[in-house]
Amino acid sequence: QVQLVESGGGLVQAGGSLRLSCAASGRTFSTYSMGWFRQAPGKEREFVATISWSGSRTNYADSVKGRFTISRDNTKNTVYLQMNSLKPEDTALYYCAAGRTPYRWNDDFSSWGQGTQVTVSS
Repeated sequence: QVQLVESGGGLVQAGGSLRLSCAASGRTFSTYSMGWFRQAPGKEREFVATISWSGSRTNYADSVKGRFTISRDNTKNTVYLQMNSLKPEDTALYYCAAGRTPYRWNDDFSSWGQGTQVTVSS
């Protein structure tokens, strides 16, 4: 089982930037895909971005392409989400998630953090 702790959320004006971090512990971080998801009030949780175990592959939701960047530092057991040009519709609770199976792309996500709140004011 892996433990995930997100940080870096906050209140920012539209057009601003934030960088989220997710620190992982409990298993070999460098062998699992990682992802970011978000859930706005009254809406279902949605996919934001994912990154492969080595960092060589990434995928993004259409709504964040060109604005958000996912990355990871396997020496620090941490995955990041750099969010630029933020919009009010990006307001949500952002969750980090870890893949279920080592070395699998497009994996299921089996472990979740508690989330960090991002609020974008207009």
